[in-house]
Amino acid sequence: MTSKIIYTKIDEAPALATYSLLPVVQAFTKSSGISVETRDISLSGRIIANFPDNLKDDQKIADELAALGELAKSPDANIIKLPNVSASLPQLQAAILELQGKGYDIPNYPENPKNDAEKALQTRFAKVLGSAVNPVLREGNSDRRAPGAVKAFVNKFPHSMGAWSKTSKSHVATMKGGDFFANEKSFTASADTVSSIEFVGADGSTQTLKSGVAIKAGEVVDGTFMSVKALNKFLGEQIEDAKKQDVLFSLHMKATMMKISDPIIFGHCVKVFYASALEKHAAVIKELKVNLNNGLGDLYAKIQGHAAQAEIEADIQAIYADRPDMAMVDSDNGITNLHVPSDVIIDASMPAMIRASGQMWGPDGKQKDTKAVIPDSSYASLYQATIDNCIEFGALDPTTMGTVPNVGLMAQKAEEYGSHDKTFEAPGDGTIKIVDASGATLTEHAVEAGDIWRMVMVKDAPIQDWVKLAVTRARATGWPTVFWLDPERAHHIEIKKKVDTYLKDHDTTGLDIRQLSVYDAAKLSVERQRAGENTISVTGNILRDFNTDLYPILELGTSAKMLSIVPLMNGGGLFETGAGGSAPKHVTQLVSENHLRWDSLGEFLALTPSLEHLSTSTGNAKAQILADTLDSAVAVLLNNDKSPKRKVNQHDNRGSHYYLALYWAQELATQDKNEELSTQFANIAADLNANEAKINEELMAVQGKPADIGGYYHPDLAKITAVMRPSATFNAIIDAI
Repeated sequence: MTSKIIYTKIDEAPALATYSLLPVVQAFTKSSGISVETRDISLSGRIIANFPDNLKDDQKIADELAALGELAKSPDANIIKLPNVSASLPQLQAAILELQGKGYDIPNYPENPKNDAEKALQTRFAKVLGSAVNPVLREGNSDRRAPGAVKAFVNKFPHSMGAWSKTSKSHVATMKGGDFFANEKSFTASADTVSSIEFVGADGSTQTLKSGVAIKAGEVVDGTFMSVKALNKFLGEQIEDAKKQDVLFSLHMKATMMKISDPIIFGHCVKVFYASALEKHAAVIKELKVNLNNGLGDLYAKIQGHAAQAEIEADIQAIYADRPDMAMVDSDNGITNLHVPSDVIIDASMPAMIRASGQMWGPDGKQKDTKAVIPDSSYASLYQATIDNCIEFGALDPTTMGTVPNVGLMAQKAEEYGSHDKTFEAPGDGTIKIVDASGATLTEHAVEAGDIWRMVMVKDAPIQDWVKLAVTRARATGWPTVFWLDPERAHHIEIKKKVDTYLKDHDTTGLDIRQLSVYDAAKLSVERQRAGENTISVTGNILRDFNTDLYPILELGTSAKMLSIVPLMNGGGLFETGAGGSAPKHVTQLVSENHLRWDSLGEFLALTPSLEHLSTSTGNAKAQILADTLDSAVAVLLNNDKSPKRKVNQHDNRGSHYYLALYWAQELATQDKNEELSTQFANIAADLNANEAKINEELMAVQGKPADIGGYYHPDLAKITAVMRPSATFNAIIDAI
């Protein structure tokens, strides 16, 4: 019987690495009756699949994301999910442009739809934008933790941590009212219904914003909004305060995942920061259809060649004299924190700031204390608690730190990441309400024009599964296990009722299970982490995302080295391979100097439990041997320091794949549970070992020169394969298995 593992085809650096790693994985597993197949869920793949209308037959591809979504509901699912692009609008537009240049007749995205056809087109593109992949595949809750081999490696080879000063002025600034936290109303549905979201204007007119929203009995449903009046007042105050304190101003959002609300918030910040220049040139900005939700970069791009270009650019530069210095994405090229909404993503940017002494890079190319602006107070205290600890006690020590694994509620589009299609800008002053099938109002908010309103939902079954998974991990580890539930947040009050109920379904005797506010939970976690003690965080969806970057980046140097298991609710398994936030820089380096510093450790770590799950679900004993030997091989690779290096003409991603193959073959050759495997891989191990010098020479020879991969979002298969498999000797050994 052939056992099947689905390996996702995705974007950027992880995708490049796949062209080198996947042939190794397929070769090592096929003699054990295991088929490792790919499915294209990349940004370009999602675009092509959703717009087949005018494509040639040989250009069309199936909607493999939708197919994987159905597979995730099956007990047969065994999916290895690599980090995909959660596309911002500028990324979507760049991908469309690249595909059009390659002969794909894909329509342009209508930013400002003028008719029903363009509105329908925008709706189709919504399936591609933002976090399009994760809600579809995540039919289970998240179990994310640091593998023992990785912890041992960090103890031996600790990453750098910037020194903190007790006089540091770095801090988090968040709204004290008027935000999503403050305005949230939450209830648990008593019966199944089909609801609608309606706006009732001050004149009594009614507009249906969305209909057909199914609500199940027992589902927790929220409505909330952010007041733009309160937001703009807050932003103005923080800009002034940053100038007064002489700290960098930086905005930290999740404009890719929260693809409706956060770009709007980002746009308001751009408008407030550059208000004088934008107001002066409002007519030109309107004429050129500049969308400031796409950042200052959209303005710079659209004024190119315009008669007012020089004047607008000069007026923008003049603003900086009266404003605080801004945190920079690229100080050499003047790329600010407010240029592109997807440049500064909170779950990567805040941990990096905390690692770097609480500082970011300013326009002078130097690090400086920073005001980290996180408007919504629902999550900001996670970072403030960590900063408070570092100011008081100094930098954390990777060689002695404890770990903070996470049990995350995310199944079936749970919580905020499922709210994109239920997020709206208020079309005027009035009321936005959720009404049930009978027309009864379930919840409502008085809003003003432009306020950002959203509906958030989480079903009962995922909550039950989440509680079960938390108790399971608490029992397996014996570590304190903390549900992060703010007693003053409406949503958390409803969730707490269910947690209290479902904990009674489990034997918690002897377990240390607690419930704390976000600040207190984060405070406890970092205190214990500093003391070398371990604490399990049990959180909702966005806090899961933020936690599983913050703590690993501090503890391991990167979130890509975490083991991420999603036990699917119907019995299958989804195995995630870490984050891809730094992936764009890696692609740039590969193209310019043929060096890929992307570390595939996340894929190695995900493959181990995938093989274990396959062995358990199918009875394939060889799969367990492959898992055990792979786990041992990864430990050898880490201990021998064969992970990719950062600079050109050093060992890179492709070299790490060679050493993984060598060590895995050696482990298989020396295992004593299956003679057939040991005999087969003894010869392979010998060949790989005997040709070590030659393979390394071939891998290194290509570095230092530009590499042509034939595209960023939709690279050319032949070109990218040639770049990622440059050693003829290594290829011959692998392909002959």
